[in-house]
Amino acid sequence: MPHILIVEDETIIRSALRRLLERNQYQVSEAGSVQEAQERFSIATFDLIVSDLRLPGAPGTELIKLGQGTPVLIMTSYASLRSAVDSMKMGAVDYIAKPFDHDEMLQAVARILRDRQNAPAAPAEARGNGKTASADKGSSTAANGEIGIIGSCPPMQDLYSKIRKVAPTDSNVLIQGESGTGKELVARALHNLSRRAKAPMISVNCAAIPETLIESELFGHEKGAFTGASAGRAGLVEAADGGTLFLDEIGELPLEAQARLLRVLQEGEIRRVGSVQSQKVDVRLIAATHRDLKNLAKIGQFREDLYYRLHVIALKLPALRERGADVNEIANAFLARQSARIGRNDLRFGHDAEQAIRHYSWPGNVRELENAVERAVILCESPEISADLLGIDIELSDLDDDEPFASLPGNSSSASTTSHEPTEDLSLEDYFQHFVLEHQDHMTETELARKLGVSRKCLWERRQRLGIPRRKSGATSDS
Repeated sequence: MPHILIVEDETIIRSALRRLLERNQYQVSEAGSVQEAQERFSIATFDLIVSDLRLPGAPGTELIKLGQGTPVLIMTSYASLRSAVDSMKMGAVDYIAKPFDHDEMLQAVARILRDRQNAPAAPAEARGNGKTASADKGSSTAANGEIGIIGSCPPMQDLYSKIRKVAPTDSNVLIQGESGTGKELVARALHNLSRRAKAPMISVNCAAIPETLIESELFGHEKGAFTGASAGRAGLVEAADGGTLFLDEIGELPLEAQARLLRVLQEGEIRRVGSVQSQKVDVRLIAATHRDLKNLAKIGQFREDLYYRLHVIALKLPALRERGADVNEIANAFLARQSARIGRNDLRFGHDAEQAIRHYSWPGNVRELENAVERAVILCESPEISADLLGIDIELSDLDDDEPFASLPGNSSSASTTSHEPTEDLSLEDYFQHFVLEHQDHMTETELARKLGVSRKCLWERRQRLGIPRRKSGATSDS
């Protein structure tokens, strides 16, 4: 079981983060300062350190040196984003902005621990050159060690080849593929194999930020630029200076923000909201989408000039159902990871489970597979996992957040007053659609997500999957 150290001086945040991690099968220790951490623990023995940047006494970045190679995840507010990026240049493995979404934190922790586990036991110089310590184990292992993606089917081998060719360049890249196929993994591989690998990679989900805030978040703003702008702030493009900017679901970017982004690509400069001066930035852009940007451009929902700027290099990620035997290889990797988290090493898939995994269509792709395996591991009482434990029938095929949906409105004593909703005979997919259509006229996206027990990103993804368009005005516009 991975052992994580939390260093945070705010007791409420520290306790909440500890409970979150412990609920997800991590062993957790905590301290309120770097000095306290030094006095109580041998810091280098932890698998991961999660630390606030600003602490009483020494800053959180001191733990990078004290950890002696232990990855350090820095927590910071958007107001000190520039400092967070500087901490990455000092050796922090990543940063996460406060207040953070629980799913976002868990994904970051899992990714960092996975990368540490997969890192080859070779000298740092060899790792920097992308060489693996076990290249004789076949192309799949080499691809996983060098690029960080599991799978060896022909479409993926072709993708790996393109990644190696494209990564060393500064060309813009457009990654296309269905939701849940792993587009961010491809973006990280491109960054890690580029000359910018030591600089930050800033990831932004364009669908998860309200339209009224997206320009400020991306390009920053000056003091007084709008109501509530009490201080100037750097944007995420500026924070990515010298590194890589990854814009996920770029098809959701408003037209006004698209115009500003086009200026970044054409002129290599940005202008903060409310500013009359521009400043130069050196950013490589990687964008991703599951939508057809060319068609969106034809109907005026996406700028055609921006589309052609993005479409310098296009990488297509195949859906999981198109990857043949890769699905079983990925499932076994997830099984090993989940088994290690709960301290069991005797679990295996039964024949019926292997067949179900191989032949199911996986509409939610790799993300759905990961959650199905996690569910099966938690529920399994014997060493052999049967197909029914995967829960991949018609009712559960859209499930990717088991725990949050256990607390859907109407399923607990804290349910809303709309108890007349016929939830008992609905699948989770039907329930989601029913609830959103019923309440979106008088709830914001944030309120809908909170009531459903999911993140805004998850709410948006389910809207896309079920064909429920997001209202652009009225109560659902978060302001």
